[in-house]
Amino acid sequence: MSLVEQTIARLKRRHETGTTPILDRSPHGGPPVPPVDLEDTASLARQISVDNAALRAQGYFPEQDRDRQFADQYRRIKRPLVEKAIAGTAAMGEPRVIMVTSALPGDGKTFTSINLALSMALERDMSVLLIDGDVPKRHVTGIFGLSEQIGLLDVLVDENVEIESAIVPTTTRGLSILPAGKPVAGTSELLSSVRMRRIIANLSARYPRRILLIDSSPLLVANEGRSLLNLAGQVVLVVRAGRTPKEAVEAAVQLLDARQAGGVVLNHAQGGGGEDYYGYGSYGSEVAPT
Repeated sequence: MSLVEQTIARLKRRHETGTTPILDRSPHGGPPVPPVDLEDTASLARQISVDNAALRAQGYFPEQDRDRQFADQYRRIKRPLVEKAIAGTAAMGEPRVIMVTSALPGDGKTFTSINLALSMALERDMSVLLIDGDVPKRHVTGIFGLSEQIGLLDVLVDENVEIESAIVPTTTRGLSILPAGKPVAGTSELLSSVRMRRIIANLSARYPRRILLIDSSPLLVANEGRSLLNLAGQVVLVVRAGRTPKEAVEAAVQLLDARQAGGVVLNHAQGGGGEDYYGYGSYGSEVAPT
């Protein structure tokens, strides 16, 4: 048994005792969902299209012939997160604020964030705001071509800028994006500020059926990731099979509060014909550049 498998097994035992849920295999697809007026985005001037072909070319979607399997995997991942968000039963923080992170770079957290957001957007009575909280790297911002748009950091720096004005709606029903914004100094302090707490609280309060999904910096290499931990009601930890060291997984888990446990996603797992791994399964070799 590999080091990562040992850690996942230990986390699974904690789940069986009621402390840490482990998520099943990994997203989206499915029939079109009728439009639902969950958010008033008509007043927002910007709107972008989610280009599935471009996402696939960049390695953020699987091979086309695996789309159905991929969608089913992410449905199983999102279900406990969505149910907890709807129920409002988080013991710590707002359960509709979900942070996706990893111990180290390259584990697949941005891949997970994007596909989880797209899968959640299929829910008939909920919407998703994908927030680029990895402000040092700004992966989500770059992937969707929003590097020149105002975003989270701009709103944190300038209190005259309203957060809703920085949100970019997409042509995908139920999905909007909050870019990272222009790079500034002191980002860790900005993310841990009172203003940041108020922004997240306001985003949560304005639309009670909106999930805030934050793509965070890796916990062990950036202070920004740890700054966001106190904002999340649920935290999803992404681990890359065969790559993330056991010690790194354990160190990341130690930073999390058990009351925030949203689960562990094992990325790039080599499944063997059953549900013996938790994660995406082995649909290809090019997975999740982050």
